Parts: sequence; C-alpha cells; structure tokens
Amino acid sequence: MVECFMTGLDGITTKIDNPEPGCWVNVVNPSPDETSWLEDTVGIVPEFVRSALDEEEISHIDYDEDVNQTLVIVDYPSAEDVEDMQDPSMLQYTTLPISIIFLRNQNIIVTVSLQESPIVQDMASGRVRQVNTRMRTRFLLQMLLRISQSYLVCLRRIDRLSTKTEQHLYGSMRNEELLQMLSLEKSLVYFSTSLKSAEVTLNKIMHGHMITLYEEDQDLMEDVMIEVHQAQEMCNIYSNILSGTMDAYASVISNNLNIVMKVLTVITIVMAIPNIVFGFYGMNVGLPFEGLPFVDSWLFPTLLAVASCLVAAYIFKRKGLWR
Repeated sequence: MVECFMTGLDGITTKIDNPEPGCWVNVVNPSPDETSWLEDTVGIVPEFVRSALDEEEISHIDYDEDVNQTLVIVDYPSAEDVEDMQDPSMLQYTTLPISIIFLRNQNIIVTVSLQESPIVQDMASGRVRQVNTRMRTRFLLQMLLRISQSYLVCLRRIDRLSTKTEQHLYGSMRNEELLQMLSLEKSLVYFSTSLKSAEVTLNKIMHGHMITLYEEDQDLMEDVMIEVHQAQEMCNIYSNILSGTMDAYASVISNNLNIVMKVLTVITIVMAIPNIVFGFYGMNVGLPFEGLPFVDSWLFPTLLAVASCLVAAYIFKRKGLWR
C-alpha cells in the first residue's frame, strides 16, 4: 500500500495522488511492483529499500553521499498477532522496524513499514499536532517521539498485567500464569534490545552529521532522548522485578514439592509399621507377651500396630517432619 500526504500552506496535511516535492510517502508492506516503483520512480537506493523491508534489521542510520539520501531505521513495539500465538489469552509484544528515508534532492520523505503501524496512523490522521511534511527533520523527531511514547504505554501495560498475573499466582500455581509471566519477560527482552539500538541511533542523529538539526528542533530532540532514556530505565526495572518474581516462584514450587515428598515419605514409614507388626505375629516362632491375655487374639497385634503408628507420628511431628 502506498499513500502520499502533503502539508499545505495553511498547515493542514491532506492526501494527494502522486509524490510532489515537500510530500510524505507512506509505504506499508509493498508488493513487488510497489518496490520497483520506489526504486525506479521515487529514486530510492535499492540497498535502502532492501534494508527497510528486512524484518530483522536493527535500528541504525545510514547515509549515501552519491544520491544524498539518508536512511533511519527504528524499532517500534507491536503486540503479536493473536492468530500466531498458541494461547490467544496471553499477551506478548515484539518489535518491528519502521524506516524513514530522506530524499533531499527530490525534497521527499518516505516511511516504510512491514505492517500497519499505529505510529504512522497517528501521524497521518492528525493525532500528532503540528505535523508538517515540508519540515523533514521535525517530522522525523515527531515520529521518534511517538515511538518512544508507545514504548512507555506498552511498558505500563506490561506492569499492570504482571501485577494482575502475580496476584493470580498467590492463589494458584497453574502453568497459565507462569507462561504469561514468561511471555512478558520475553517482551521486555525485545524492548530492551530495541531501545539500546535506538539510543545509539539517536546519538548519531544528535551529532548532526547525517541529518541537519535546526535550532528550533533542539527541544524536540531532547524530549525524544528523555523519553527513550525513561523507557530504558522502566524496561530494566520491570525486567529485574519480573525475573526476581519468576525466580521466587520457582523456589516456592520447588519447596512445595520437597514438602510433599517429605510428607509422603513420613506417611510411607508410618504405614509400614503395621506390616512389620503383623509380619512378626504371622511367624511360627515364640513372641514376647505370650503369657498375657488376648495375645493369641487378632486384637492385640492390631492395638500394638495402632499404638506404634501413633508413637511414630508423634515423634515425626515433634521433629517438624509432619506438616
């Protein structure tokens, strides 16, 4: 899908039919024909197009002096498709690349993403204020700010979900809650990796060697750096808390298993006592207490076995082995 937007002199951004100087071209999951159109008609370097369409491409900035084009790739958070997940009730995030390409000779800015992005939709629908396609640097910084803010939104959602899942774990030790915690921990790993790469890219942008930074954009650049740094700190904190919680519950489960095994062992020992008593009285040999009344009756070994079991249970309880 290819869409073109242009900000008029009145400051209103509208959709146009064909690319013009000062416009923004938004490309989503392009077909082979659209990919060829980007290279042949728009004039984007083929290497930039291939990098923009690579799902595994990490955040970076690149500049081609021959054609005076700059490529900026940044990852944004995205919830995994429910259809691709084994359990639709579980939430897991991943990161996908979005590419911003500056074509200075044509005075055009191009964004390329592999699927519909809420970041781009917000920019196109007017949810982001003062979007101007003619001001390429500000447009880039506004998009980067929106991406960093989306990380914060997703991180707060992960924090709320992990707290809710943790409360469920207090009442039950089901695999579903543990798997949800594992999915959230995996999401935080993706976020942490993408945010570190994004910070490196932002530092290169801030130096102004590949992209011209204007004085009026300095405050916006600082806001982006602050948001990314805050997202990194939150990601590290939540990741440490989640890892500690997972380790604690692993220890609790292991401890509960040890307690169950200990109780079963004690029960096995206590239940073995009657077998030992009845085994002795089933032999054809002389036994103690033969002169006492009821020794030849079944009642005596039964009472002896019960008494032995009670004594053994009492001893185990005193030693803290019966809980």
